[in-house]
Amino acid sequence: MKTSSTLNTRFSESLDGIQRAGDFSFSGRMEIHTPLMEVAGVGPIALPLLPFQARQLIAIAEQAPYGRGMETLVDTSVRRTWQIPADGVQIQGRRWAETLEAIVGQVTEGLGIGQEISAELYKLLIYDEGGFFLNHRDTEKVNGMFATLVIVLPSLHGGGELIVSHRNRQVQLDLNCSSPSEVAFAAFYADCKHEVKPVTSGFRLVLIYNLLFPGATLPPEPPDDSKEERNITTLLQEWVTGKRSNEDTRPEKLVYPLEHAYTEAGVSFASLKGKDAARASVLRTAAREAECELHLALLSIEESGIADYVQEYMPRRGWRDEPDLEVGEVCDRRLVLKNWRDMEDRPVQLGTLPFLDEELSPENAFDGVDPDELEFEEASGNEGPSFERLYQRAALVLWPKERRLAVICQGGLAITLPYLQMLTDQWIEDGQDVHGPQWRQAHELAGYMISSWPEKKWRSWPSSEKTSDETSFLSLLVKLRDEKNISIFLAERTAQGVYSKADNPAMLSALAFLDPVHALKLIDLVISGNARKCFGGCTQLLRSAIEGLNGSFRENFLATTVTLVDALPGDGDSPSEPAWHRPKPVNPEDVVDLVLVLGLLDATPSHRVADHILSNPKTYDLDKILVPAILELRKKPETQGMVACQRLLSTCLTHLRTRIAEPLEPPGDWKRKSKLSCQCMHCRELEQFLADPKERQWAFRAAEAKRKHVESTIARAGCDLDFKTERRGSPHTLLCTKNQTSYENRVRQRGKDLEDLAQMERQESA
Repeated sequence: MKTSSTLNTRFSESLDGIQRAGDFSFSGRMEIHTPLMEVAGVGPIALPLLPFQARQLIAIAEQAPYGRGMETLVDTSVRRTWQIPADGVQIQGRRWAETLEAIVGQVTEGLGIGQEISAELYKLLIYDEGGFFLNHRDTEKVNGMFATLVIVLPSLHGGGELIVSHRNRQVQLDLNCSSPSEVAFAAFYADCKHEVKPVTSGFRLVLIYNLLFPGATLPPEPPDDSKEERNITTLLQEWVTGKRSNEDTRPEKLVYPLEHAYTEAGVSFASLKGKDAARASVLRTAAREAECELHLALLSIEESGIADYVQEYMPRRGWRDEPDLEVGEVCDRRLVLKNWRDMEDRPVQLGTLPFLDEELSPENAFDGVDPDELEFEEASGNEGPSFERLYQRAALVLWPKERRLAVICQGGLAITLPYLQMLTDQWIEDGQDVHGPQWRQAHELAGYMISSWPEKKWRSWPSSEKTSDETSFLSLLVKLRDEKNISIFLAERTAQGVYSKADNPAMLSALAFLDPVHALKLIDLVISGNARKCFGGCTQLLRSAIEGLNGSFRENFLATTVTLVDALPGDGDSPSEPAWHRPKPVNPEDVVDLVLVLGLLDATPSHRVADHILSNPKTYDLDKILVPAILELRKKPETQGMVACQRLLSTCLTHLRTRIAEPLEPPGDWKRKSKLSCQCMHCRELEQFLADPKERQWAFRAAEAKRKHVESTIARAGCDLDFKTERRGSPHTLLCTKNQTSYENRVRQRGKDLEDLAQMERQESA
């Protein structure tokens, strides 16, 4: 099997072998200052061509002949157009000479000619409606002629496309030019076959020039890159065949940077120059033959890292006083492709796709290349010197057609989810045929997405601001009714920790498409794989699943319920993961969901749940967790008579009644809770003030840093103090005033306790 480096090297060497710029044909458009054109027998000709003048030209013109061997024939079944010889046409004005010179200059480069050439007017052609010219080759009309230049003058018409072919390649050129401010032109070598398609409307006005090569040397011929084209085609065919094997380690795509510099807005096949254009032309043909997709894109390599100081030694002066900076270690590197165009030079919405170093051809393409941008940042504070640099090139990018979706998947979910959404919308619009191409493509893309789905284990803190990627993906699979990928995603991704509580609605909708027995197995897998890290999500999922099933299936969840009970969080839990990976704290909904599951299943672990909850008071705080949970549970008839629910209710009632029985009186003096964690000089002074039953205010005059420290001590301790800074004098004064916050909080708590107790007692008696 060929290695990736061998593929990249062979590919770049074959393209590098195309040393001659140019192609067998070249076309373009150019803005002009409208020339003064006169035709003998008609006079000045207005541009764009007016219909009545077109008829005047035809009236004095002759039927254009064609050559067959040594003969010159007129046959309107082969060629139907009108001609006026060069000596009957005068084009005046200095600007036209400049325009023609500029066109010839572009043609010289486009045809790959290394020497100066000249253009000699041969004739003026007029095509009326139905005019055409069948496929033919031009004959050499004068010595030194090697190519033909066609300039289409402004004229309102339809059709008349020029088709040029050489060996096994063909281009179709639309030279329709109705704007008075521009002309369209095309040039091609004399041995190229070409034809003019019928004009469908209006009149087509064309100047024909012979392109002449001076001197006695042989005239140039079209570039012959057939050997390189065959080599590249064979190489690409081997690549395509190899990528059909899952064991093939060669890159998914090839990225070939071009030589010339192009602006971001100017990246297009039409704007390619010299060898770049020639290589793109050959590669376009080879890609089609090998069933590959070819694109043009803007390549960017962004690097940043550590810069080093270097000193320069100067003869007779010694070391320079101020050292320079140079690039040191690269710490961050981003390689992307964007601004895509397809083989037809149309913009393509592929977004920003990453690429790998091993996909570059050759892999060392940027070794020793100067960056397009390089910026250094001097050292400051605790930060050392740093650098940022950018390499930017246009690049030819191709991949096997069969691997298009795999390449798109390299862009990650930011690219693939919108693309899958687009395919799904198209499939729905086309009638939802599960055997149609859109569905098959969406199904294949979904498979690639699952296999490359990013690991976000224990995603238990989802953002409430946006729908998760997992929910979006499952929702699309539901629309597609893609049972296979739903099953694979839930078993291989969701059950392995790519899960949050917010995904439950989409997951339940997806499970509804599956066979009930298989759906039960998947739910068990998801809960078993996530119970410890996303307990609340699993309890809600299990409750929703059980409530959606009839009684005959509910008993299948007994083992799953035991798994969930075994995963109950407790005070002794000390996850080894970083804080941002730890599960969300238990909330009242989690307790409600779990107890309801036990009630629906009439499960025996209910006593274990009550034991665990009551023995872990830090995790299941009475006021924050249990009281709200019991108030909700007592509304559910299925919890009546449950031992677990009764024990939790009894504990909550005792807690409320005990606290209500405590005396509640406002403070009789200004003594406040005074134990502080900090025992610095200023905080000890604060502590003494808090313990003083007579003093209500304390003025602390000090520098800002000391005032801020005292403020933070007050906040951490929850002192019954209001404080503000008086900004008179220097330093300013922190004025602290005692309040009754603790008492007021107890008053509010008493009111809530009475309300909660009354509600529980009403529920108990009901």
